[in-house]
Amino acid sequence: MYTFRDIRQAQLTVPTALTIGNFDGIHLGHQALLQRLKRVAEDLTVDTGTTVQTGLLIFEPHPLAVLRPEEPNLQLSTSHERMALAAARGIDVGVIHPFTRETAALEPRTFVEMLKRHLALVALVIGPDFALGRNRAGNIDLLRALGGEFDFSVDVMEPIALSGEPVRSSRVRDLLQVGDAAAAARLLGRPYRVAGLVQRGDQRGRTVGIPTANVAPPIDQLLPADGVYVTRTHVATFACAAVPHYQFNSVTNVGVRPTVDGLHRRIETHLLDFPAPEHIDDLYGELVAVDFLARLRGEQRFANVTDLVNQIHMDIGRARSLFANGHF
Repeated sequence: MYTFRDIRQAQLTVPTALTIGNFDGIHLGHQALLQRLKRVAEDLTVDTGTTVQTGLLIFEPHPLAVLRPEEPNLQLSTSHERMALAAARGIDVGVIHPFTRETAALEPRTFVEMLKRHLALVALVIGPDFALGRNRAGNIDLLRALGGEFDFSVDVMEPIALSGEPVRSSRVRDLLQVGDAAAAARLLGRPYRVAGLVQRGDQRGRTVGIPTANVAPPIDQLLPADGVYVTRTHVATFACAAVPHYQFNSVTNVGVRPTVDGLHRRIETHLLDFPAPEHIDDLYGELVAVDFLARLRGEQRFANVTDLVNQIHMDIGRARSLFANGHF
């Protein structure tokens, strides 16, 4: 995928079928829309005899972070992750356009002119609630009128449903906020992932024989509800020769650790069967990704550290049993 950080950086000459939106999480609904986008491009290629490529345009930061900065605006995925997921599904071009108040003030016609001039727009594939431009004036009717003027088609796709409800990013957020990682994974089509660098923590885990990696996620990413989860942890660039692979079954705690009077929410992941526990410090500074598979329990305050450690060993045992029985 070719990626641009601004629409105006692009000067595409290959006709482009484009979709625009936040695409936060690239859930099953987004994936279906991207598949529809590819079909539209393929059909146009056949009909015109000219290759038509696919493109995805998202905004950074999220428009609500600019228009309503006083409201919380936690994301399911970074712009880089969204582009990587789209690229894995065969999208040819990505644009991460800066969203500012000036962007919000653009008239729909001006924005469409930019798309036509810089992205060689020939088709727009969108959902039924889509609108662009100042005060969201660029609704479907206006976009179709502009399409007739600027020579591009507008294809509207209805949301897909799962369990009788449309698949939306807001549903994924709601599930994660109550800790239902398994249901969130069903809507995403994959486990929910939190990635970040491993930082030095309090190192309490190693003193009781349960070393953990303290993962620092992006500050604007939504974390699952506090609790203990069955997870799978991926290490991007671990260089220790004693570790021959980069993926580990794991148990992960999200929360403030009330038993030891913690003050800040943390993600601490314990790698099961880590082959070189004496080299756990080598993970400092490494990029790791934690996939949340299922929640074992909520976070609890125990009477003492011994009770906490006993519970953690029980959590590890339950996680091992789930992995061994092929649940994940």
